[in-house]
Amino acid sequence: MNTLRNKVQLIGNVGNDPEIKTLENGKKLAQLTIATHDRYTNDKGEKVEQTEWHRITAWGKTAEIIEKFVAKGKEIAIEGKLTHRSYDDKNGEKRYITEVVVNEILLL
Repeated sequence: MNTLRNKVQLIGNVGNDPEIKTLENGKKLAQLTIATHDRYTNDKGEKVEQTEWHRITAWGKTAEIIEKFVAKGKEIAIEGKLTHRSYDDKNGEKRYITEVVVNEILLL
């Protein structure tokens, strides 16, 4: 293996209307969540459905596409990279976020 890549692909339903911000330099930022669903049969023979929620961030042209065409409930496919960051909340407590930064989106 010459190169290992941080690459995430998800297909799911948008859980909230995207939050769009326009930065001082005019660049757009979109933040939303998507739900992915996994169905399987457990070792007891019971059917199980599991939902996972993913925090999604997009910048620039991708954010503009999300602003125009994506709303709560829409099914989308995304590709991006998994990132981790931290921030201090209003009480001064350090919080950690894991999110997917999108570089491609497909409207389904």
